[in-house]
Amino acid sequence: MGKALMVLGTSSGAGKSLLVTALCRIFSNLGYDVVPFKSQNMSLNSAPSIEGGEISRAQYLQAIACRKKPSVKFSPVLLKPEGNMRSQVVFMGKPIGSVSARDYMLSRKEELFRKAMAVLDELKENHDLVIIEGAGSPVEINLRDYDIANTRVMLHAKAKGILVTDIDRGGSFASIVGKMELLRPEERDAIIGFVFNKFRGDASLLKPGFDYLKKRYGKPTLGVIPYVEHRLPEEDSLTEFPKVKGELHIQIIKLPHISNFTDFEPLHWANGVDYVTKPEELNGDVIIIPGSKNTVEDLLWLRREGFEDAIIEAHREGAFVVGICGGFQMLGEKIIDTVESKRGTVRGMGLLPAKTVFEKTKRTNHLKAEVLWGPAKGTAVEGYEIRFGRSVSERPFSVIKAINGAKTFEPEGAIGERAFGTYLHGIFHNFAFTERFLNFLRVEKGLEPISVERWSIEGEIERFARVVEENLDVGRILGELGLQK
Repeated sequence: MGKALMVLGTSSGAGKSLLVTALCRIFSNLGYDVVPFKSQNMSLNSAPSIEGGEISRAQYLQAIACRKKPSVKFSPVLLKPEGNMRSQVVFMGKPIGSVSARDYMLSRKEELFRKAMAVLDELKENHDLVIIEGAGSPVEINLRDYDIANTRVMLHAKAKGILVTDIDRGGSFASIVGKMELLRPEERDAIIGFVFNKFRGDASLLKPGFDYLKKRYGKPTLGVIPYVEHRLPEEDSLTEFPKVKGELHIQIIKLPHISNFTDFEPLHWANGVDYVTKPEELNGDVIIIPGSKNTVEDLLWLRREGFEDAIIEAHREGAFVVGICGGFQMLGEKIIDTVESKRGTVRGMGLLPAKTVFEKTKRTNHLKAEVLWGPAKGTAVEGYEIRFGRSVSERPFSVIKAINGAKTFEPEGAIGERAFGTYLHGIFHNFAFTERFLNFLRVEKGLEPISVERWSIEGEIERFARVVEENLDVGRILGELGLQK
């Protein structure tokens, strides 16, 4: 039976996801067979698993850090918010329904908890170490009787716990004390120490607080992680990018059901992006409609709020328009949806020569493709798809050459006049494509071409893990787990 280590946080955004990512790589580098796990995750972002299911983006990244293929076993319960206090429930990679927060809390959680713990037990049996990520805060008084992602998991797995806090926000010592006081005795006993995350300054100035925690709880501070600029995908909208107007004004419409906004991180780093919430703000060189968890409802929202007219007018005046996944579907001629919104046939914006029909089976795959769009024609790209829609167009954006490694030849996406749409999530993480896309627009605007800096998720994981390892008492953690370095 393997060991288990759990990372709990004093709040959402404390840094649990990235600390788990770093720990996964640290222990993998030490030669351990390690896997990540989070029993329940609520996220706007998802990714495909090796089984063809849908998992949270955080556990996808952590699997890469463990040098494992992403599996639904690492993220058994995924909640995808739909608005109006409802979420789509995805279990072991497959959607199993849409429920209100209250109904889920009262009627579904216990069943899913039991199933998730069976998955966790299997992971412990088959691997040296499972590193478990908690969710939000572990001791919210109104939620803890229904909480299936924190201390119940820790106790079930007989895991050692680390409590991490974001010191950049302030109030970290009070947050830790508050959490420790609200933990039950057996939960407090499982905690082996504290980690202060995102620190800027002289860590020696924190010593009186460390001494207080040690004296009060008998627990050491295991590390102070400095604030690190990185390019690793963030878990949710809490850390969404600020509005940045670069030399090219790239505007992304913030849809009510926006999903997978991590698609645009390379544009943020290479140029800057501006998230738009009002139609009167649309005046960019590029307008992007992102993915959506409810394509038709978001299309109707764009129409109702005046965005559709503003997009068409901006396009008429020379703006380049891009749609990713749901955004691509909205830009087409029509959508027939009897699955997601159940609204039947709905008129699209008509900027792309494409028609979309929603089918009951969701496609969740890794893709490799070749771009057909002129300025980047012939560029090899890869990404992933998560979609119910099947679209046809006489002018495809790319040809898919491989699905999950199996060779194929399948057109996808569409090209219009100063517009394109694609199902390829992660298209802009292909830096050769992004460079050609940006430079096509820069030359049009009279700007000098640029070279887009190449970087890799693998390299960013390794760099971030080294920083964490240098500032964390890994030896003590190993000792608490009964493992050797």
